Amino acid sequence: MKVVVTGSSGLIGSALVEALQARGDTVTTLVRRAPKTGEARWDPDGGQIDRDALEGQDAVVHLAGVGIGDHRWTDEHKRAVLDSRVKGTTLLSTTLADLSDKPKVMASASAMGYYGLRGDEVLTEDSPPGTGFLAEICAQWEAATKPAEDAGVRVAHLRSGLVLSTEGGAFKPMLLPFKLGLGGRIGDGRQWWSWITIDDEVGAILHALDNDTLSGAIDVTAPNPVTNEQFTRTLNHVLRRPTLLPTPTFALKAMFGSEAVNEMFLGGQRVLPAKLQASGYTFRHPELEGALRHLLHKGS
Repeated sequence: MKVVVTGSSGLIGSALVEALQARGDTVTTLVRRAPKTGEARWDPDGGQIDRDALEGQDAVVHLAGVGIGDHRWTDEHKRAVLDSRVKGTTLLSTTLADLSDKPKVMASASAMGYYGLRGDEVLTEDSPPGTGFLAEICAQWEAATKPAEDAGVRVAHLRSGLVLSTEGGAFKPMLLPFKLGLGGRIGDGRQWWSWITIDDEVGAILHALDNDTLSGAIDVTAPNPVTNEQFTRTLNHVLRRPTLLPTPTFALKAMFGSEAVNEMFLGGQRVLPAKLQASGYTFRHPELEGALRHLLHKGS
């Protein structure tokens, strides 16, 4: 299979490229700088893209976008987060729609933030969108793929949960306080955290590329979400550390702002991967404790 990947330098993108190449696929990555061998250039802000590099490809995986959880949510940062997703996705999807030899499938990143903050409600791909900044971003992000979909490209929206990896993402910086015995629940700890290991994140994307029956929204989360308190206790158990005081929310709000903390840390979504399971995907790490032991190389 010939696959184009955007966001290839990120946590998920780099792992995906490695997996695609390991199974014998030919990968072209879209980059903003001067391209090297196996790369092609695009500039979403300037509306430029190498159309020839997209002709005759079998699949496109679109993962590019400004990081959401690594900055304080200022108006400027929120605008950059939205623009990077909508502009890039619109440019890519309209270009794909106009090609003579289109790819069969476009797997485009989204997030479980689509559902907003829903308490204990069980959410699947059939659940309606929520409200809030993350929900609005995801709705516009997904809508930007419409030109490709209207042109006959099978589009899959990857509504990913919290991706667990020791190489990056939100989990890596979380580890240090836990290793020091300082890891505690956030708020009351009852908010749901829908998680997935990097192995299953990549496995689910490959599954979506290969499975012609998968289109539209796909929840890319493990089948057993946990509350923040359960996550905290399980991680401390695996690390053999105590669970002591809660994480002070005032410190988080000082770093990220109240809106970001409310949506990213104090809120949550109880998301189930209904489509992945119905289509036969087998999770490598369906339970949190086993997933954490695998990531941290801790025996039982």
